[in-house]
Amino acid sequence: MRAVRVLRLDDSSIAKGVIVNQLKKYGAEERFFTEAAQFDKMSLARVISQYKGLYRIVTEQSKGLAEVSGRFRFEASSLLAYPAVGDFVMVDRADLQSGNAIIHQVLSRKSAFMRAAVGVSNEAQLVAANIDFVFICMALNNDYNLNRLERYLSIAWDSGATPVVVLTKSDLCDDLAEILIEISSVAVGVDVVTTSSLDKESYQQLFHYIKPGLTASFIGSSGVGKSTLINLLAGKELLATSHIRQDDKGCHTTTRRDLLLLPQGGIVIDTPGMRELGVESADLSKSFADIEELVLQCKFNDCTHITEPGCAVQQAIADGELDARRFENYKKLQKEARYDGLSSKQIETEKINAMFGGTAEMKRIRDYAKQKNKRR
Repeated sequence: MRAVRVLRLDDSSIAKGVIVNQLKKYGAEERFFTEAAQFDKMSLARVISQYKGLYRIVTEQSKGLAEVSGRFRFEASSLLAYPAVGDFVMVDRADLQSGNAIIHQVLSRKSAFMRAAVGVSNEAQLVAANIDFVFICMALNNDYNLNRLERYLSIAWDSGATPVVVLTKSDLCDDLAEILIEISSVAVGVDVVTTSSLDKESYQQLFHYIKPGLTASFIGSSGVGKSTLINLLAGKELLATSHIRQDDKGCHTTTRRDLLLLPQGGIVIDTPGMRELGVESADLSKSFADIEELVLQCKFNDCTHITEPGCAVQQAIADGELDARRFENYKKLQKEARYDGLSSKQIETEKINAMFGGTAEMKRIRDYAKQKNKRR
């Protein structure tokens, strides 16, 4: 009788190819496989949902629940150290058929969308990680608000992902042309997509961004149509939907973040409604590029832009070239992000700490990648 060789998933180039393809459907890039190779006897997984103390993950073999190890919990320095939806993590096994897997390591993030943690002073909380696009959704009936849009844009640029403004319920808007002009003045360099659930072609524009292996996160107030859009893109009812009430407050339908694989191959993350998204860090250099350029033109380097002579910012407001509302919102977000008074180098250090846990960790990952490439 001919012997049958048992194929092991860790010692066959063919099997490894299968693993790569399976995880690539969930957005795994070569950089994650390279970093994962550092951890012996562990398996790569992606977090697709988050519960209180538990995570739902997907590996090359299956889906199941996981929890962080005791050592991980002991060594975690902040909320940012914990896994979030979209994170790639190292777990003790790939087969999740029995019991909870154990998460030992969170891999470095290519992008991190953060908000200020509710009820926790000076802490940040991850909304989603390793995303390629942030869809900023605003309904054109009662939800439209320029201050809120500037806030969302600032946080989205800071995340490392590319923001896209998605205007929903356009069929309920009477002055669309005027609104688009307003948005173009604050969302410079950002694509704007107008959609309506009554117009199939309008939401199909989003497939330009949602492609196999790419991850998009939907953010916005409750009831603006995030879940409706995802259902339309999926071609089926994946999520429950709600609406904006007459008092302009959305009904909370999504209560947790979920990473969903669309039939076409793209990946989307639905998030709970966040009307007032607290700012922990923000990239104002892109969302307020016009103001930052004016600041450089002021006569004094330490200009407070209040009463100093030769203030380019106040002159632009007086000349009608800069909206006073926009400048006030800029100052508000600058203080919230704790960047007020920091140098560009200090701001960059803050971002590195949030993304990699510090410059030392970033250097370690970079050096390992270089050595890996030399051995090939």
